[in-house]
Amino acid sequence: MGGNGSNGASADKRPNEQLRSWFVRSGWSKGELARQVNRRAREMGAHHISTDTSRVRRWLDGEQPREPIPRILSELFSERFGCVVPVEDLGLRQPRQTAAGSGIDLPWTGPQTVSMINEFSRSDLMLGRRGYLGTSLAMSAGPALIEPMQRWLVPTPSAPGDTAGLVSVPSQGGPRRGHRLSGPELELLEETTRMFRGWDAQCGGGLRRKAVVGQLHEVTDLLQESHPEPVRRRLFSVTAQLAELAGWMSYDVGIQPTAQKYFVLALHAAKEAGDRPFGAFVLSKMARQMIHLGRADDALELIHLAQYGSRDGATAGTQSMLYTLEARAHANIGQPKQCHRAVRMAEETFRDVDTAREPEPDWMGFFSEAELNAENAHSYRDLAYVAGLSHTYARLAQPHMETAVRLFGEECDGDGGGHPRSYALNLVGLATVHLLRKEPEQCAARAGQALDVAKRLRSERVNTRIRKTAANARREYEHVADVIALGDRLSGELRTAEAATAV
Repeated sequence: MGGNGSNGASADKRPNEQLRSWFVRSGWSKGELARQVNRRAREMGAHHISTDTSRVRRWLDGEQPREPIPRILSELFSERFGCVVPVEDLGLRQPRQTAAGSGIDLPWTGPQTVSMINEFSRSDLMLGRRGYLGTSLAMSAGPALIEPMQRWLVPTPSAPGDTAGLVSVPSQGGPRRGHRLSGPELELLEETTRMFRGWDAQCGGGLRRKAVVGQLHEVTDLLQESHPEPVRRRLFSVTAQLAELAGWMSYDVGIQPTAQKYFVLALHAAKEAGDRPFGAFVLSKMARQMIHLGRADDALELIHLAQYGSRDGATAGTQSMLYTLEARAHANIGQPKQCHRAVRMAEETFRDVDTAREPEPDWMGFFSEAELNAENAHSYRDLAYVAGLSHTYARLAQPHMETAVRLFGEECDGDGGGHPRSYALNLVGLATVHLLRKEPEQCAARAGQALDVAKRLRSERVNTRIRKTAANARREYEHVADVIALGDRLSGELRTAEAATAV
């Protein structure tokens, strides 16, 4: 009975009319549904599942299948009808949440990492279009977040029977079965990842997120085969970068639980790639998300873990970036002395970037002089909110923020390049500094500039910050003409821009 994935028959069970309705409309025979369930189970590594027509008949008669059958049936019917068909709509009991489906305390082994990323990206592509995937996950924080991440640094022993240099997980078949990747093919995958990163900087996370998730899923398909160790590591490196980017784009559009899950999976892939500096980079994104969600203590723990784990391999740029986020975390906890120290360390370390022998990796290309000033400005701005003395800390933030705005603006002028999302975010940041300094007209002017840039992006993060800043200005200076005009612009232009870029 166990290998069939079903509970024992109950004497008082009733026919499952909900499942029967979906089954009849699908046009499948019992044998075809059984074959599809078995195929999907093999793809997931659930080799104990062996379904036949009699088992399908029992499900229709009311027998409740065990995990992962309910989830498999949900996916199959969702794909068949082009809409989300939850487990409950099939008349089945909701399966117990597993590590692969939610949560972050996951096995730190290569084959399971591949399987989990493959499964999660497939679910995102299939179910995420209606928000079902994001709302079915929960955020982790506190010890439930920090303790599993600490195992990033623990060496993983090889499983019995593993062959050195090879990763072996259930193959999904297809034309790539047994294909050995060439150097040019690997370079193309790496170049595509860089291209996606550039698109994110240009357009925001909303426009290309699904393309990145699709590419991630394809790369994990490649990892279903055995590869020599150097190829395996490069594939895991691409996987880590794509998963991190999928997480960052999810964060940008406000899908926070999905973003966290991708970050966790990216850290697992970075461990398999043997790339501790990139793992530290992933942890920095997780820390940034925690700051955004008001969990600065967790952010500081993640940053310290990143700094410790990458101490022997991180470039000057990576170290400087980590110091800026350490400063942000201290600022949001309300620790001025520690914040000042981290800002100083970030500036001192950044001076070593130009003289370093080792070039900065592509994924650190965003961390420029503009970004350094932006992060340090936001640290002082956050201190103004959290630690009091708002005028003093706003005065410290202003020159850094003005430098960041000027540099990002110069990048974006001319050929349409640069980092327009960062430009918009720092225009909003400068608007908040003016608000702290009781300069409502300047606040409205900078927020208006940010709105001009935001209309070219697809970033809910930018839009939310503009709205929040405008609302705060209106609350304090409701009779100032420039502030009123900003609110009027927001009610029309931002809504129009969002409608124009809606999926």
